[in-house]
Amino acid sequence: MNPSSPSQESAARAPGKTPAGLIRLSDLSDARLADVLDLSDRFKAGVRRTELAGKSVGFLFFRGSLRTRTAFEVAVHQLGGQGVHMSAGSDFWEVEARDGVVMDGTAPEHVRDAAAVMSNYCDALAIRPRPAGNAWAVDRRDEGIHAWARHATVPIINMESALSHPLQALADLMTLRETFGRDLSGKRLAIVWTPSPTPAGPSVVHSILLAALRSGMQVSLAHPRGYELDEGVMSEAKALGAQHPTGGLEHANTSRDAAAGAHVVYARSWMSLENYGNKTRAASRVATERRDWLVDESLMQLGNEARLMHPMPIRRNLEVTDSVLDGPRSLVYQQAANRLPTQKGLLSLLLRGQ
Repeated sequence: MNPSSPSQESAARAPGKTPAGLIRLSDLSDARLADVLDLSDRFKAGVRRTELAGKSVGFLFFRGSLRTRTAFEVAVHQLGGQGVHMSAGSDFWEVEARDGVVMDGTAPEHVRDAAAVMSNYCDALAIRPRPAGNAWAVDRRDEGIHAWARHATVPIINMESALSHPLQALADLMTLRETFGRDLSGKRLAIVWTPSPTPAGPSVVHSILLAALRSGMQVSLAHPRGYELDEGVMSEAKALGAQHPTGGLEHANTSRDAAAGAHVVYARSWMSLENYGNKTRAASRVATERRDWLVDESLMQLGNEARLMHPMPIRRNLEVTDSVLDGPRSLVYQQAANRLPTQKGLLSLLLRGQ
């Protein structure tokens, strides 16, 4: 039987099964997630391992990266392996992800062929796809990253798709555990929207939202009207919140309402899915909202000795003030530093014994 047939892919990704790679954080069982985080702690404490000796990991970037790329390349090197970095447009061409199409467009190669070949060269492939940016109903399906997972015969790691950023969620969870202890039950997390002339996609917010609720945290979500998150993710979030007696999800009208009593304020700019694909309307909307959503000292003081988290990059004094970013409340550099040990932990877990 064809190993990449749709029926086998569905079986491999059925609930309760542990997939070979990582597309969403939910691909890791609770036990597997705990293993990654425990490994990450040991790596950060100075444990050295070379279990990737003789192995290669391919990194395919269809859009830019700073922390993800650097942390992954250093992680592979420190584990004794070799990373192969490639960027679309300079190192290789665009690829077609849709099946059954006549390839008369700009992409000269299909993911089916590229994945099959790259699987012969590399022991794992990490992909950062580029959403088309025209319709959220299409991009939210993450067809590109799923196509690589369907056609590759090695683990596929999602380096941020339209819907999910599991690597950021791993670093966020490690940072929360370091700050508040391994048991996050009942801790309050405020996720607050911030303005930016170039707002990011919602993938990071989706991932920290689900990770926090899965950990039993109480999450308060605040954003202007029109910046609602993906409906499917919100349905999943509500279900997760209902599973934990110490946690849950609530909506706040303002960032100040969300920050009241919070242990953590997680600041992040994200685009309006309502205006997805319409850059003119999206830019106009941000301009009208920006004044009321800055994270400053007065907002942080509403929390319960609140700490600041932000996945970076940060537009200083537009999203968060200098005094908060550079002050004792800020966890942002610790959060960014944790990308390295968590990505080492993930690679170690996925590739050991292969």
